[in-house]
Amino acid sequence: MFDDQVVLVTGGTGSFGNKFVGTALEHLGPKKIIVFSRDELKQYEMRQRFHESRYPAIRYFIGDVRDRERLYRAMDGVDIVVHAAALKQVPTAEYNPLEAVKTNVMGAANVIDAAIDHDVKKVIALSTDKAANPINLYGATKLCSDKLFVAANSYSGHHGTLFSVVRYGNVMGSRGSVIPYFFKMRETGVLPITHPKMTRFWITLEQAVDFVLSCLSRMRGGEIFVPKIPSMSIVDLARAIAPECRTEIVGIRPGEKLHEVMVPEDDAPYTTEYDDCYVIHPAFHEWRSGGRISHNGGRPCSDGFSYTSKTNSLRLTVNELRSLAGLSGE
Repeated sequence: MFDDQVVLVTGGTGSFGNKFVGTALEHLGPKKIIVFSRDELKQYEMRQRFHESRYPAIRYFIGDVRDRERLYRAMDGVDIVVHAAALKQVPTAEYNPLEAVKTNVMGAANVIDAAIDHDVKKVIALSTDKAANPINLYGATKLCSDKLFVAANSYSGHHGTLFSVVRYGNVMGSRGSVIPYFFKMRETGVLPITHPKMTRFWITLEQAVDFVLSCLSRMRGGEIFVPKIPSMSIVDLARAIAPECRTEIVGIRPGEKLHEVMVPEDDAPYTTEYDDCYVIHPAFHEWRSGGRISHNGGRPCSDGFSYTSKTNSLRLTVNELRSLAGLSGE
């Protein structure tokens, strides 16, 4: 898929971007892969791992998705865009709401316009479970972003640019994940638990990258792809990381849900189930041929269906989490 292709990754110095770029360089052979991000220190640190002398296909491009002109310059000659740039810390977004809107919403609009005007072939945007029935500003901005990317297929016109979205849950070990925080708190002997019944979806960085790559190859434009991934309770997570520590219930923080949702019940009529994922189809646009969704070998979800971390049949055990997080033998 990447043979002789130029790929641009916004937010390319983040946890996902690092893993995605490394996978592309080692296994996919792109003609060029452009790391687009605003932090020169993170680019310097990333360059130590992926230096141009060893990886001649890589380029580092300082820029912000808020800067429309810079994006236009960066996308010249680009074939594929993976949009991973975002402000994603929930408390930060609540305290700085306009900053979150500028990056997550207006930045998405800038990516869309630059991609269409430069005849980019495919754009896939990363979303979050918090965008489904959002209760915090971060989730609300990502829902708005998702809507922008889905609707962009309506006006790409003769340029033919395709836009789709990938929505998944918590990424193990990523910046801002509770797992590194629990590792740090393990030294104190006490792990703070927000609620004993809280559950979350979990995915590894490798799984996230593999899923995005598979969606790039199968996307037709307008889909929101949701992987089938396991859930786990926060109590079991704490038990897996630090079984020797006691836990302390501290209460749900503002903007948090007890359980996360990735396919809301209201989206069930537009959702198709496949062996590895769910696909939410556009509700308002012309990809519904004759008013009917094309399921392409999948199974339409029944009315009332929802995909939540509480009811998810895939459960991550303590031993499985320890293995995935590299805790075996500790």
